[in-house]
Amino acid sequence: MVSTTPTAPDISAVRAVPTTIKDTRGYTVFRVVNAVLLVLVCLVTLYPFVNLIAQAFSSQGYIVAGEVNLWPKGFNLTTFETVFGDERFWTGYRNTIIQTVLATGIAMVLTTTMAYALSKRHLKGRSVFIGLVVVTMFFNGGLIPNYLLITNLGLKNTIWAIVLPNAISAFNLLVMKSFFENFPSDLEEAASIDGLTTYGIFGRIVLPLSKAVVATMVLFYAVSFWNAWFPAFLYLSDPGLQPVTLYLRNLLAGATGSGVEAGMETVQIGANIQAVAMLLTVLPIICFYPFIQKYFVSGVMLGSVKG
Repeated sequence: MVSTTPTAPDISAVRAVPTTIKDTRGYTVFRVVNAVLLVLVCLVTLYPFVNLIAQAFSSQGYIVAGEVNLWPKGFNLTTFETVFGDERFWTGYRNTIIQTVLATGIAMVLTTTMAYALSKRHLKGRSVFIGLVVVTMFFNGGLIPNYLLITNLGLKNTIWAIVLPNAISAFNLLVMKSFFENFPSDLEEAASIDGLTTYGIFGRIVLPLSKAVVATMVLFYAVSFWNAWFPAFLYLSDPGLQPVTLYLRNLLAGATGSGVEAGMETVQIGANIQAVAMLLTVLPIICFYPFIQKYFVSGVMLGSVKG
């Protein structure tokens, strides 16, 4: 009688399949060189900022002698005490926060709504509106006409002189338009069938799914409004409305006289006031950036690459 019980295969005869792929020598060299280059780029990028911090806390003699590199020498807080003790500094900071928040909010409302409208190919006159937007990227009215316009509109010495003229950036608008053009139309059609209006679709469907590009645009606008001092220099002669960037610019130019009021030597102001001014100006943006950094690259790519 022949047995029908199946026999187990000879496992030793089965060739082992490798579970990992060994990197080639060329790829290993590439990874090492790539890592070294990235580390060097990081060091070159970080050195100016670290040096800025070191100079802000150093004494003027060491700065003038060029002895300050990555660590403060002759630890000094005189300039910080002078700036922090000036009421105009805190008034400027308050004004900057208010102007940045208000201007960014208005800019985002106008930019997102206009970009969404221009992304619809059935919009009548769409090409004309897009052409008008693109023209503003190459031509503008000029400094004097803008100044006369702001003055005649009665916006001078008001916060609106800073907020309204730069409420829409043509570049940001075109990036968002490109993103909305690639938005899945099936989602909008389904929402429309469920009874949502155009505003409901935009507010409840499109915007929640556009966090990456929206966060990127918020960063662009916030940094732009935070760093802007020249519009305030032109339109805000009232010290109670001036932003902190203009205060620091005046401090740099020696217009405020804070060093004299605090009994500080002029040479001390000239030695590290630039470092202190730049550090205080850039610090809030550095603290704000990490929260939306994860959206930055994806937002720009989604809005600029058409697939």
